Amino acid sequence: MSISKARAARRRRVADPAAQTARFRLPATASRPALLDDGSDQRFRQLVYDLLTIASRMTAMREHLAGRMGISAPQYSLLMAVGQFQGDRGVGVTAIAKVLHVSNAFVATETGKLAQAGLLTKRANPKDRRAVLLSLTPAGRALIEHSSGEIRAVNDGFFGTLTRARFASLSATMAELVHSSARAMTLLRHGERGAWREAAE
Repeated sequence: MSISKARAARRRRVADPAAQTARFRLPATASRPALLDDGSDQRFRQLVYDLLTIASRMTAMREHLAGRMGISAPQYSLLMAVGQFQGDRGVGVTAIAKVLHVSNAFVATETGKLAQAGLLTKRANPKDRRAVLLSLTPAGRALIEHSSGEIRAVNDGFFGTLTRARFASLSATMAELVHSSARAMTLLRHGERGAWREAAE
């Protein structure tokens, strides 16, 4: 074989996607023993794919329900959270921000829009005049009540395969992941490689 033909053959092998793929093995994407099966991260990878799919579908369903109510998806979550926690006196901005894992500024901005739309009221907290209490207006309550049948149907369909025991376990697991993912986000924003290694130990 001539030199030119040999070089051409090498170029074809390098350019061959099958040859490139065959030489690659995905490095482990987790190192904690609890996340591995006999050293394999196959189940962990599938969990990540599944969580991303679930998150995408939950987002789509929230956007659908919000659209039916004529508000944005984040405003839908805020409206539902205020309705859940307002009680007889109203609920504070900080409490809602904590439940939804968002900033106080975000809650203040979006609830201001909902107040302008006539769906929420904002009044001074008698125990702290610097703070406000949020409550649904009659229009806000009516909007949620009108949509409640569809909301129940969506949630029953989405989570309907869970038994009581699995629901309790999933709830606890999600709460743990919210906490650990918040720590991971902090490291992502501010940490360096050394900080990640220390956190993993």
